[in-house]
Amino acid sequence: MTPSPAAHRDVVLDLTGVRRRFGAHVALDGVDLQVRAGEAIGLLGPNGAGKTTLLSLATGLRRPDAGTVRLFGRSPRDPATRVGLGVTPQSTSLPQALRVREVVTLVAGHYPDPVPAGELLERFGLTKVAGAQCGGLSGGQQRRLLVALALVGRPRLAVLDEPTTGLDLDARDVLWRELSDYHAGGGTLLVTSHYLPDVESLTQRLAVLVAGKVVADGPIAEIRGLARVARVRLRTALPDAVLLDLPGVLEVADAGRDGFAIAGDGQLREIRTRNGDATVRALVSAGMPFTDLDVRPASLEDAVRHLTGGLR
Repeated sequence: MTPSPAAHRDVVLDLTGVRRRFGAHVALDGVDLQVRAGEAIGLLGPNGAGKTTLLSLATGLRRPDAGTVRLFGRSPRDPATRVGLGVTPQSTSLPQALRVREVVTLVAGHYPDPVPAGELLERFGLTKVAGAQCGGLSGGQQRRLLVALALVGRPRLAVLDEPTTGLDLDARDVLWRELSDYHAGGGTLLVTSHYLPDVESLTQRLAVLVAGKVVADGPIAEIRGLARVARVRLRTALPDAVLLDLPGVLEVADAGRDGFAIAGDGQLREIRTRNGDATVRALVSAGMPFTDLDVRPASLEDAVRHLTGGLR
């Protein structure tokens, strides 16, 4: 699904000094964010961080209390500007009585060069339900249809708020494949998701929101490096209290469910530590019993938890 030729390496979305309040609650507090054509950006943060509010301002559904929002250099509330935008909100509804193909045709009619309905339905695995009423679709089928509708107009920018909510693994694979193809063709993506492996595979840059502020913005490798933690996995019968006393240790958890279980004595444990070398040296120096040692650098999950206050 190739975007229109108008997409080049300019700033397609620009938020400067944006503030938005709901009563006494400050949802966004001085947010600056630029999205350039052809980028794929993941917007991360805990519930209530302001992600959905930011997207609603970017797509013209709300106005900022202060600051400016520009979409393709103009107001996102301008109908002519919104022709270059595709959106899948976190929660929305489809016309229950209309059939799937009818909804696709209706939405496609708002764009000058839409993707043909048959092609769109085929690519999102919806051909077999093209004649079904939207109200009879499963939750996963409705979600795939909503994402398909976001791309039917070959948008310059696609904004997707938790697009994989309610999807099984096969449906998620279909969706991410189509989004990857859209991006590879020059399309620009701004995506939120709590499923970090998806974000890591689809995007190259992350912006992390906490309490209405952007606390980090950069390439994924750079964001991951902010965690300054390591994962030490080992099999041991030592109690957690002993492991927690080792130098640098932040957390101890069961690691058996992650596929690292190997026949042997003791439980497979995962230690998150600020200093993997110091933790392992202390284990060895004290003669503590363990096997199956595996030391790994910080994951994206570690970095996000660190930035959002979940990992101290």
